[in-house]
Amino acid sequence: MAPSLQPGDWAIATTARRIARGDVVVLVHPLRPDLELVKRVLGGPGDPALPGGRPLGPDEWFVVGDNHETSTDSRSFGPVRDEHLRGVVRFVVWPRGRVGMVARRR
Repeated sequence: MAPSLQPGDWAIATTARRIARGDVVVLVHPLRPDLELVKRVLGGPGDPALPGGRPLGPDEWFVVGDNHETSTDSRSFGPVRDEHLRGVVRFVVWPRGRVGMVARRR
């Protein structure tokens, strides 16, 4: 899958009332609070964390990078909690040739 965001993209994220599978989110790395990441939501509360894994808790999210081979994500640090989520990426504003909505993938 091609990444939704490219190096050098500037994007706008908003606080979300509701987060859904497929959304691109900004989150604080659960083990390094000084680092923000941009990842895609693969699963939410009640979903299995991994095939055959325990269901995610009521405030847990499983996030992955669009570039699976090089991504640091829930596969390495586990599910993230609600308090780690900062917002949902909505729109690329720069560069001009990439301006547009960031699509939710199912």
